[in-house]
Amino acid sequence: MPFSERSAGFIWFFSFLVKFAQVSKRGGNQILLLDEPGLTLHGKAQADLLRYFADRLLPKHQVVFSTHSPFMVPPDDLTLSRIIEDQVEQKRPGFWTTKGTKVRGDVLATDPDTLFPLQAALGYDVTQALFIGKHTLLVEGPGDILFLKALSAQLKRRRRTALDPRWTICPAGGLDKIQSFVSLFKGANLHLAVMSDRAQGDKRKLEQLKAAGAIPESRIMNYPDVLGIAEGDVEDIFEPETYVGIVNGAFELKGRSALTLAKLDKDAPGPGRLVKRMETVFRILPASTPEFDHFSPADWLIRNPSFLDGNGPGVVTTLDNGEKVIEAINAALPR
Repeated sequence: MPFSERSAGFIWFFSFLVKFAQVSKRGGNQILLLDEPGLTLHGKAQADLLRYFADRLLPKHQVVFSTHSPFMVPPDDLTLSRIIEDQVEQKRPGFWTTKGTKVRGDVLATDPDTLFPLQAALGYDVTQALFIGKHTLLVEGPGDILFLKALSAQLKRRRRTALDPRWTICPAGGLDKIQSFVSLFKGANLHLAVMSDRAQGDKRKLEQLKAAGAIPESRIMNYPDVLGIAEGDVEDIFEPETYVGIVNGAFELKGRSALTLAKLDKDAPGPGRLVKRMETVFRILPASTPEFDHFSPADWLIRNPSFLDGNGPGVVTTLDNGEKVIEAINAALPR
């Protein structure tokens, strides 16, 4: 394709690189003044341009540029930024006095509209740090994170396989939302993997996720496949009696109200997803019993890690299952 027919952003960026390669050859000690650089570039390319300034230009030159784009604001050092605004002061109703154009160094104490690019830059940077990392494992919800963390901590104490610290675990909000998440961060050079639940109606969703090709099939995993069961959730890592004990602790079920494996098998016989069986049991408990939810047992376990300290058959089976899942997750990392 002829150079003149390329996109405006490509033409500008290529021309910029050529121009400043020549400037660098003439030596340093020059001040570079740039007005709205990278205006035709998309956000990610603007961030690349900002890195080019830091890596190639700043070691040799002083660089001053104006921008309205949040992607051209260095979020790691806002002290480099200056706010430029036309200040108008209202002396009394209906009378305005122009104070002229002012340059301010107190970047967080000014007009909200002027601050927007800085706020947007900070918001984008915080979002990236909170939810994703270079190696991101997508799971269904926050309960998955807590259960996996609790199991990993116990396995680590026993010098067995724990979660690789390179993983950032992100709740995607359900299998149907994972594809949207993957599409959102496509092109961000992230190493993504999935560990999901799988129920009877989820087969098509998993096939669609694999067919999309955004994540290699080897990194799209689910608990039932790893554990060798027909369907299941993160709760199915736990031996049923062990999970019953966690539920009793989470919902403070004591005495006659306490659940037992016998009650579970009687009122919600298996096989089947453990969490669905538990939902069935809770529906026939007294009205004073708290409503069952997926998160509370995980939250209780992460706050009571000693529950998994013993060597009873239930705990041993649970940790064996947890290690299988964690080994599968770690295998999805690059060598």
